[in-house]
Amino acid sequence: MSIVMQFIINGIMVGAIYSVIAVGIVLVYKASKIFNFAAGGFTMIGAFFMWTFYCVVQFPLFISIILAIISVGVTAFIMQRLAIQPLIGQSLLSILLVTLGLSHLLEGLVMFTWGGTSESLPEIFPGKTLFIGQLVIGKDLLWSFFVSIAVMIFLLLFFKFTHAGLAMRGVAEDHQVAQARGINVTRIFGATWFLAGTVASVGGILLSVKLGVSQFIGAVGFKAFPVVLIGGLESIGGAFIGGLIVGLLENLVGGLIAPWLMEVTPYILLLFVLFVRPEGLFGLKRIERI
Repeated sequence: MSIVMQFIINGIMVGAIYSVIAVGIVLVYKASKIFNFAAGGFTMIGAFFMWTFYCVVQFPLFISIILAIISVGVTAFIMQRLAIQPLIGQSLLSILLVTLGLSHLLEGLVMFTWGGTSESLPEIFPGKTLFIGQLVIGKDLLWSFFVSIAVMIFLLLFFKFTHAGLAMRGVAEDHQVAQARGINVTRIFGATWFLAGTVASVGGILLSVKLGVSQFIGAVGFKAFPVVLIGGLESIGGAFIGGLIVGLLENLVGGLIAPWLMEVTPYILLLFVLFVRPEGLFGLKRIERI
C-alpha cells in the first residue's frame, strides 16, 4: 500500500509541472486558436538559459531565474512577430506547421549554442527530503509542486484583476468584438506569446532540477500536449487537472505494471479521451453552422 501511495504522490508532483507547461499552450490557443508545437522548445531553452545564467555567468539564483524566464518570453515574442504574425489570414494548418518548424529551429539553436552535452544544476531549493512514515517526498518535487500551484494562482489573478489579463480574455472570446472595443489585438497576440514563453520556461527550470539540462527536456515537454487535450484546449483549470491525471497515471503504470509503459501512457490516455470526449474533460463543445 505504501508503494502505491509513493507512486501517487510522485505522480501528482510531476503532473503539476506538466500542468505549467500545458498552460502555455492553452494561453496561445485561447487567444489565437493556434496549437503551439514550439512549447516544448520553450521549455527546453528555459532550462539552458537558467544553467547559463546561474552556472556559467554565476549570477545570484533569483536573478538567474528572472533572466531565464524573461529571455524565453522575449524569444517567444520575437518568434511570434517574425514567423506567426505575417501568417495572419492564412490557414491554421500553415501556422501549425510553422510552430512545428519553430520547435525544430529551437532544437537546432540549442545544439549550435550549447552543444549536445547534458549539464546539471546544483541544488537550488532549500530544505530537506520529507519523510512521512514510509513515504519519501524529495524536496525538489515538493518545491516544484508549490511553484506550479503559485504559477496557477498568479495566472488566475492576472486574468481576473489586471487590464492586460482582461484584454487577453476579451481577445480569446472574439477578435472582432475586442478590436471594436479598442483592444489592440496584434499587441495582445504578442503579449500572449511572451506570457506563454515565460510560463513554459518555469516548467523547463523545474524539470531541469529533476532531470538535468539537456535536449531531452524538450521531449518531456511534449507530454504537455496530451495534458492540454485531456483537460480541454481552452481551459487553464483543465490543464492543471489534466496534468495531475497524466502524472498520476504514468507513475502508477510505470511503477506497478512496466517501466517502459510510463512514456506511452499519456498518449494512450489521450487516444481514449479523444474517442470518448474529443473536446476534453473541461473543454467546450462548439457547434458551428455549415
